[in-house]
Amino acid sequence: MKKLINAPDAVVGEALLGMEAAHPELVVDHELQIIYRGDAPVAGKVGVISGGGSGHEPMHGGYVGMGMLDAACPGAVFTSPTPDQMLAATKKVDAGRGVLHVVKNYTGDIMNFEMAAELAVAEGIEVKSVITNDDVAVEDSLYTAGRRGVGVTVLLEKTVGAAAEQGRSLDELAALGEKVNSNGRSMGMALTSCIVPAAGSPTFDLGDDEMEIGIGIHGEPGRYREPRGTAAEIAERILAPVVGDFPLQRGDTVLAFVNGMGGTPLLELYLMYGEIAKLLDARGIQIGRSLVGNYITSLEMAGCSVTLLRLDDELTELWDAPVNTPGLRWGV
Repeated sequence: MKKLINAPDAVVGEALLGMEAAHPELVVDHELQIIYRGDAPVAGKVGVISGGGSGHEPMHGGYVGMGMLDAACPGAVFTSPTPDQMLAATKKVDAGRGVLHVVKNYTGDIMNFEMAAELAVAEGIEVKSVITNDDVAVEDSLYTAGRRGVGVTVLLEKTVGAAAEQGRSLDELAALGEKVNSNGRSMGMALTSCIVPAAGSPTFDLGDDEMEIGIGIHGEPGRYREPRGTAAEIAERILAPVVGDFPLQRGDTVLAFVNGMGGTPLLELYLMYGEIAKLLDARGIQIGRSLVGNYITSLEMAGCSVTLLRLDDELTELWDAPVNTPGLRWGV
């Protein structure tokens, strides 16, 4: 194992020290390990928070700031944050209009966010939750009951965050989150495993000539393993189930998101985007917006995922709205 760390059990805390130094506009609670936007709570605005295991950076801490999240709670690597973290974040960002929890469909995340929401409601804070479950690869996995929440989470945090900046109500934000989730689908693949610092060895074995189609962001098994293919073959393998699951129709417009798992260079991600764009064009599906890069990762895993979000005028406007976070920034 070769990693830029001091000690496996100190990785998250020391990374938060570095994030605080690099982004002084953010506030980090090092005791509870919570990242806040510096002006939280924002008067007249619904608070929006999320969280999950570390190792998926820039999600979620990299999306704290104007136009996205008000706070993020990082857990240990691939481990859900605690209810105490989420409760503290909920209380801190509440400006009197309630707080929306954005939760990926992993059993630990669901359970701990539900507990935090119940505690917050008992203290008089209105809380609603939206759950992402966009991964079409499997119905159940090692960490979930039902589909996993993956790439759509990033797109949902951006669109809901923009709507929160407009002053929309908690009910409106929850309904918008459900709309985004229901109009998004994802699927990923891996060429290599990742190495959790505390484990010091690959999470799973994958031969040099093999690839796993439908892999999860924690290394959960995919749909099948097969000999490594070309980029064009891989694009078809992961796009076809995504398009078919909607199903998307000729003439639909989408946001096409090609995401790196952490170990794939941008050169290859843009090559993959080109293959995805050709396949969508052949199906008569228009690309209205795009996103390419490492936005929801699995440590140093080599591979990628594809997320499609069916767009309408509302979602396009919210996607284009200004955002200023470490991980996404435009219009400011």
